[in-house]
Amino acid sequence: MKNFYITTPIYYVNDSPHIGHAYTSLCCDYIARFKSLDGYDVRFLTGTDEHGQKVENAANIKQIKPKDFVDEVSENFLKLTNVLNLSNTDFIRTTQERHLKSCEHLWSKLFSNGHIYLDNYSGWYSVRDETYFQESELINGKAPTGAEVVWVEEPSYFFNLSKWQDKLLVFYNNNPEFILPRSRRNEVLNFVKGGLKDLSISRTSFSWGIKVPNDSKHIMYVWLDALTNYITYSGYGSNENDFKNNWPADLHVVGKDILRFHTVYWPAFLMAADLPLPKRVFAHGWWTNEGEKISKSLGNVINPFDLIDQYGLDQVRYFLLREVPFGNDGDFSKSHLVQRINSELANNLGNLVQRVTSFCLKNTMGKVPDHKDKFNKKDLEIINSFETELSTLRKLIDKQKLDESLKEIWIKITKSNKYIDDQAPWNLKNDDIERMNTVLYCLLESIRQIGILIQPIMPNSSSKILDIFGLQANQRSFKELASKLIVGTNLIKQDVIFPRIEIQ
Repeated sequence: MKNFYITTPIYYVNDSPHIGHAYTSLCCDYIARFKSLDGYDVRFLTGTDEHGQKVENAANIKQIKPKDFVDEVSENFLKLTNVLNLSNTDFIRTTQERHLKSCEHLWSKLFSNGHIYLDNYSGWYSVRDETYFQESELINGKAPTGAEVVWVEEPSYFFNLSKWQDKLLVFYNNNPEFILPRSRRNEVLNFVKGGLKDLSISRTSFSWGIKVPNDSKHIMYVWLDALTNYITYSGYGSNENDFKNNWPADLHVVGKDILRFHTVYWPAFLMAADLPLPKRVFAHGWWTNEGEKISKSLGNVINPFDLIDQYGLDQVRYFLLREVPFGNDGDFSKSHLVQRINSELANNLGNLVQRVTSFCLKNTMGKVPDHKDKFNKKDLEIINSFETELSTLRKLIDKQKLDESLKEIWIKITKSNKYIDDQAPWNLKNDDIERMNTVLYCLLESIRQIGILIQPIMPNSSSKILDIFGLQANQRSFKELASKLIVGTNLIKQDVIFPRIEIQ
C-alpha cells in the first residue's frame, strides 16, 4: 500500500472551536477518507497548539495555570473531532512529552548545523498573531491583521532565515505546485523576493513554552514549536524508521492567515535541518456569516456543535464542502444550507434512493431483480460509468478541487434521476416485467455505486444507503465499484436518509 499523510494545522487553544476549525478539519477528512477508500495507508493528523504568550495571558485572565487552561480547551477540540466524525489517526498536543523531545531534537540539529545564533531582538510583536512585524508592515500602527502590536526588546536566539531566500525561490521554481492555490503562491513569492531577515526564535519575557536546550532562560518561539508537530507525529527524534516511513507529508491544509509560516519558515527550518520538505501546502479562505465578517464583537461566531445539532452532521459536512470552491473565501448562509439540504440531498439523492427501493420492496419481492443480461446502451451507461467517474474524482482530489468533485458525483445522481423518469418502471410494470426488472437492477446498481462514492463526504448517510444491500465493510472500498449487485440479494428497508428541513 502507498502511504498518504495529510494534516490540519494544529489549532490554537486560546479560544473555543469555531466554523473555521470545523471547515479545515472536514476538508482534510474528505481527502483522507477518499485516499483510504482508494487503497492508501493514510496518516491523518490534527491536534492543538498549546504554548505561547497568548495562551499564558488567557490563563492569567482566568486565574488558572496554563496547563490546566490548555487541558480544558484542548478537550473541546478533541470533542469536535468526534462530533465531526473525523477519521484522524492521531491527535497531537504540543504539551506532550513526545513533542518536547522532537522540538529539542530539531533545535539541536539547527544549532549544530550553524543556523542559530544569540543576539538581541528589538521590534514590533503581535501577541494575538504570535508574529513579528517590520515597521514597514504596520498599518496605522497595527499589524496587517488589525491586531495590536507591542515593542519588544529582549535577548533572543535567531534563525538565519536570510540565508535561505535564494534556496526557497529555487525550490518554489522547481516545485510549482508546492503552494496552492496559485494566487497564494504568488503572494509567497512576492514576500520572499522582497527580502528575508533573520528570524527571532526564542523569548525570555514569559515562561509558557518549551525551554531552549542548554539555555533555560529562553523558550522556543511558538511557531517553531508548533510547526514541528508534523514531524513529531512522524517519529522525528524518537524513531528513525517510523520517520523515514511517515515523512514527508503529502499535504498540509492551512488557513490563508498562516500561509507564510508554512511556506517560508517551515521549509527553511527543514532545509536547515537536512530534512525533506512536504509535497504541498494548500491554503483555504475564510468564512463570513450572512455577508458579515465573523467576530466575537458582532456576536456572529458560528458554533459548529450547535449547527450540527440543528441540521445534522452529514448535511453540514456536505454544505461546507460543496458551497465554496476550495481555496476561496465563502459566505455562510442558513438559507443556502437549507436549500442545499432540501434540493440536493432530500430531493436529488434521498428521493432517488427512496423511490427505487420502495418500488422494489413492493414489486420485486424486496430483492435485487434479475436483469437476464438484457442491457441496452442506456443501461450500460448507468452501470458502467464508474471507471470514468472514479478517474475524474481522483484527479480532482489530487488538485484539491473538492467542490468540483462533489459536482461530479451529483452529475451521476442527476443522470440516475433522468434514467428513472425516462424508463418509467411504474409503466413497465403493466406490460413488460422483464424490462422493468432490468431497469430496476440498473437503478439499484447505480445507487450502490453512489453510496460508495459519497462515503468520504457523508459517512453516516452513505452507510445507510449501502446497508440497503447488506454490504460488509470489505465490500465498500473503491475497488468494489467494479463488483455488481448479486441478483436475488434481499433489500433492507431504511428510514428516510435526508429529511427535508421545514423553513420556519
